[in-house]
Amino acid sequence: MAQTAIEKEYSALREELERHIRLYYEQDAPEISDREYDEKMRRLEQLESEHPELADENSPTRRVGGRASAKFSPVRHAVPMESLRDAFSTDEVLSFLEGVLRLLPDAEFVLEPKIDGLSVSLEYENGVFVRGSTRGDGLVGEDVTENLLTIEALPKRLENAPPLLEVRGEVYMPLKVFRRLAQERQENGEAPFKNPRNAAAGSLRQKDAGITAQRELSLFVFNVQRQEGAGWSSHSESLNALEGLGFPVVPLRRVLRKPEEIIAGLEEIGESRGGLDFDMDGAVIKLNSLARRVDLGSTSKFPKWAIAFKYPPEEKETTLLGIDVQVGRTGVLTPTAVLNPVLLAGTTVSRATLHNQDRIRELGLAIGDRVLVRKAGEIIPELLRVTAHAPGAELYQMPDCCPSCGAKTVREEGEAALRCVNAACPAQELRHLLHFCSRAAMAIDGLGEAMVEKIVTSGLVKSPAELYTLDREKLLQLDSVADKSADNLLKAIEESKKNDVYKLIFGLGIRHIGEKAAKLLARRFGDLRSLAAASVEEILEIDGFGAVMAQSAADFFALDETAVLLDALEQAGVNFRSLEERAAAGVFEGQTIVLTGTLPTLSRAEATAIIERQGGKVSSSVSKKTSFVLLGEDAGSKLTKAQALGIPLMTEEELLRLAT
Repeated sequence: MAQTAIEKEYSALREELERHIRLYYEQDAPEISDREYDEKMRRLEQLESEHPELADENSPTRRVGGRASAKFSPVRHAVPMESLRDAFSTDEVLSFLEGVLRLLPDAEFVLEPKIDGLSVSLEYENGVFVRGSTRGDGLVGEDVTENLLTIEALPKRLENAPPLLEVRGEVYMPLKVFRRLAQERQENGEAPFKNPRNAAAGSLRQKDAGITAQRELSLFVFNVQRQEGAGWSSHSESLNALEGLGFPVVPLRRVLRKPEEIIAGLEEIGESRGGLDFDMDGAVIKLNSLARRVDLGSTSKFPKWAIAFKYPPEEKETTLLGIDVQVGRTGVLTPTAVLNPVLLAGTTVSRATLHNQDRIRELGLAIGDRVLVRKAGEIIPELLRVTAHAPGAELYQMPDCCPSCGAKTVREEGEAALRCVNAACPAQELRHLLHFCSRAAMAIDGLGEAMVEKIVTSGLVKSPAELYTLDREKLLQLDSVADKSADNLLKAIEESKKNDVYKLIFGLGIRHIGEKAAKLLARRFGDLRSLAAASVEEILEIDGFGAVMAQSAADFFALDETAVLLDALEQAGVNFRSLEERAAAGVFEGQTIVLTGTLPTLSRAEATAIIERQGGKVSSSVSKKTSFVLLGEDAGSKLTKAQALGIPLMTEEELLRLAT
């Protein structure tokens, strides 16, 4: 039987939403805005309401979130982590309030901002943090305990806490961190994060907790999921108690009764967005009484006692005054739109990143055009489209020559970015020094952007090695540098000489070599001189290295300038050796081990460290090359695959016996 027009629309819309759910919840890589997604979901709900025969229990309208990733151990939530029904107008909010007040005339409500991050469950036993998990599909999430432990705001131990306490919170990326990361990725020619929410989600769901730690995530708690012995009667009381226990509790919350007070509160929270250091995509109205919440219950997807109001994204029209092209550390040329200033989401916007020539061509941009601008995730200004071309407008073309040094620019195969390949480009020298001093590299406190710019423009330093020639007399020549700050900076520079060589390798700024790759190089070769002498073939032997990475590293160390730089660094006393302890020929030498499930006493990080010290390598997936699987409780698909392939299994007890 041929499909009707309604059936075709429903089928296509459902398939499209399934794809966007996977991109948003499981891959942290959305392609459409939250509002566009919500509009499509509402249309699907409308179709199902008008044609109930189309829907089934697997419809996106009846699910919460996405599926838990196989990268992490699954966690079945004792209390479902429900989603909230969205409202896009104050009329919808008033309708919700009126419905509750008809049943509960004396109801109180709590109004609080809706933090835009990744929802997590945090479990405490006798005041000790024991497990943290993502929401997943609301019933089963992912165990991300180790990654959550890297978040400074998360209390690891509570005083005078109930014997059992499970709270729900939102992990987010502070906006100052998001802006810094966005700039770093732009300078490195990397794809920027879509918004703070995706940056937070992607950072928390890293297999390497060290990467999570570098992202400087934070947390707000906003609900008690379950507890024993506390006896809280209201939501506001429980939040105040959680704050007293040491949790960072959702701010700007207030208890209100009248609908008109709540609508006014929504407006006030909306107006405050521009001055906060966290992103929010709305505000939440919740019934305050915990007992009455139980009485109202939930639908198959949403609680009936709460609703989320979504603020519309603010968009404004302005004029494109020009395009400023900046040169990043790796030579990538990044165009930035210079706009006639416009007030947007609480701040004045005068610039917006354009990424590359492809984006300029896609928008059809010409200087003088009228353009529509908004803040992506309320943070990063972006151009949406041209609303009117300037008279005689011509498409803007990126320069053929570097605006900093005048060298010819190139566009390498497979890349969207134009690049200056002149190693002596002044703009790259500045960015390269900033990278060298950054926390993930040599971690030299006091050498931020302002100070690095001072020492570069003054002519004191041009290369990383020259940092180690600075002395007190030279630093005191600079404006605003006093005795104490000079002494502190020299101390930090001296301390950086003791770093593990992987930090130096990362700090050298080798194309395609990130922090993880730098660690692998340090582990494989042990010292920088051995690495510098290594061939492409030797580097390719490292598991996890591809041809592009290996060739890039070999090419870098083959340069005469690199040899000069290494000689100067070594002469300055910078450590060239790996500090990692590892047996010369451990019991797991040459073996690949996969971890699955929860180990009785060891964390994954501890087990990984033991294996690597004994010469083994930990992999995230089971294959024919797997030597054995280290098995813990609640093992999942990795165990099934290992059994199918006949891979040997090992317990924690056996691991410890072999490794000692």
